[in-house]
Amino acid sequence: MPMRWLHIALLSVLPAVACPVRADVESAVILQTSPLAGFQYHAGRALFPLMQVGDYLQLVREPDNPYDPKAVRVEWRGVMIGYAPRADNVDLARIMDQGAHVEGRIVNLQKVRNPWRRMLFEVVVVDDGH
Repeated sequence: MPMRWLHIALLSVLPAVACPVRADVESAVILQTSPLAGFQYHAGRALFPLMQVGDYLQLVREPDNPYDPKAVRVEWRGVMIGYAPRADNVDLARIMDQGAHVEGRIVNLQKVRNPWRRMLFEVVVVDDGH
């Protein structure tokens, strides 16, 4: 399936998918704020019109990533949109590997040509009382 048609298919399905609501979170600490790496290579470009500041982002460790053993994948509504930047992922990967519960939130969206400036997200270490 050509990439353009995949993007159209994703756009037609994703609005029906609800973002998780985190009512069980007791407290959270912001670990970092970063641009999204790889935005232009993944689904971020096609999904950008649907994203909103405040949206939840799932962070997934990829210790077997052949390009970066500290890689942390960023997903929006279950679809990969990029990575935490390599320069910012060492501490993030370490605390994730130690079992910390982390989440992401979109804090800024800009319609600009430079893909490093399109999305800014924060990484939050969550204490959900467990």
